[in-house]
Amino acid sequence: MNGPHSEADPSWKVAGTDDEENSLALSVEEAGNRMRLDQWLSAKLAPDYSRSRVQALIKGGAVRLDDQVVLDQKRKLWTGAEVVLNVPPAQDGELKGEDIPLDVLFEDEHLIVINKPAGLVVHPGAGNWTGTLVNALIHRCGESLSGIGGVKRPGIVHRLDKDTSGVMVAAKTDAAHRALSDAFADHGRSGDLERAYLALVWGAPARASGTIEAALGRASDRVRRAVVPETRDDARHAVTHYRVLETFGASAEPVASVVECTLETGRTHQIRVHMAHIGHPVIGDPDYGGGFRTKANRLPEPLRDQVVKLPRQALHARLLGFRHPATGEQMAFKAELPADFAELLQGFRAL
Repeated sequence: MNGPHSEADPSWKVAGTDDEENSLALSVEEAGNRMRLDQWLSAKLAPDYSRSRVQALIKGGAVRLDDQVVLDQKRKLWTGAEVVLNVPPAQDGELKGEDIPLDVLFEDEHLIVINKPAGLVVHPGAGNWTGTLVNALIHRCGESLSGIGGVKRPGIVHRLDKDTSGVMVAAKTDAAHRALSDAFADHGRSGDLERAYLALVWGAPARASGTIEAALGRASDRVRRAVVPETRDDARHAVTHYRVLETFGASAEPVASVVECTLETGRTHQIRVHMAHIGHPVIGDPDYGGGFRTKANRLPEPLRDQVVKLPRQALHARLLGFRHPATGEQMAFKAELPADFAELLQGFRAL
């Protein structure tokens, strides 16, 4: 596998540059034969682009293989093939900053750490072109926000679901963005990234702690995620570690429990799908806990009313730890439970 591109590398050339995008053309050498597209392209573009950024560009239709757009990051390459990457501009002229209040836990010239409230979408997308965290960050950070995240995601190195609350970090510089992206791609396996979530789930796992290892892919509706065979084309390896912190109701058969989840991988909806997979979906989850809605009818008032009216899944990113990309300092940030989650816990504790 070749290292970073350089002027001495004949396989690297700039095909064209204009105000709209940069087009980078690369030829696959013999050493790249049969390699996965994302692996090969990440190696060629390192350290300027992380593997997660390359994968996002592929999924977004920014990569062509022999003049054909390719969306499959696992596509095998062959000697002599030409790969063209159309890099989107760092800023979108239509993306505006908005004065949306942020709960800032830490900020310096390199990054910003916030406590995201439930209901706030992280970046613009279908149905949510304004009122997002990105709009708030642009308003607060202005031109200092890293552009590596792409036209709709400046500064964004990871995300939380709209209705999940808790700690997030965003990058202000490209160097910080690359370092943080690499840390999140590694998920702490060989680095210093630490993430912990609190989930209020129906029932309680039989074991006080354990590991859920089950691949995730698209569900039949093509919107949600589901546990799928590892052999499926869209399968993504996923590992969640959990620990039961508190149970509610009869000890023999708890009504609900608080579970701390730590991630070894970071797939879309991973905790929500994994907890539902073992029979303990997150309370309030509209996508993966629908089959447990009738459980709320058996709860006493006013708890029943609290659960029925909960507008989101009871999932909170309580801890985020990482090594500062510029200073090397190990940092950790905790976010207190939001009021709706804390009040719900008090209701269950009264059982």
